[in-house]
Amino acid sequence: MVKNTGRPGYLQIADDLRAQIRGGSLAPGSPLPSTAKLAEQYDASLSVVKLAVGILRNEGLVIGQQGKGVFVRDTDETPPVQAAGDELADLRATVHDLSVRLAKVEEQLATSTTPRPGRSSR
Repeated sequence: MVKNTGRPGYLQIADDLRAQIRGGSLAPGSPLPSTAKLAEQYDASLSVVKLAVGILRNEGLVIGQQGKGVFVRDTDETPPVQAAGDELADLRATVHDLSVRLAKVEEQLATSTTPRPGRSSR
């Protein structure tokens, strides 16, 4: 159950699930309970549970399998940390590219002397 400690519920749930994984209660390869069951168990909303499971995914402790569920990752497997780093680098490059393109468009609009349609050039 999520306690009213001031710490967000999703972090409390992630902490508890992490402790269960590290303590062996949730063994490698075993499925996590469904989102609905976890929400009932922790007396939390589905979105709070999804955030908690998302944290564990980002940490490489669990892995989702489309249509099957979320499973505890085998500790012998190497989590895809590099792939996440590559994705972040790609996102940063894309944001930088968009920023440069936006700056060019803004510069063109600022220096444009043609009147806008529907306005008189008095």
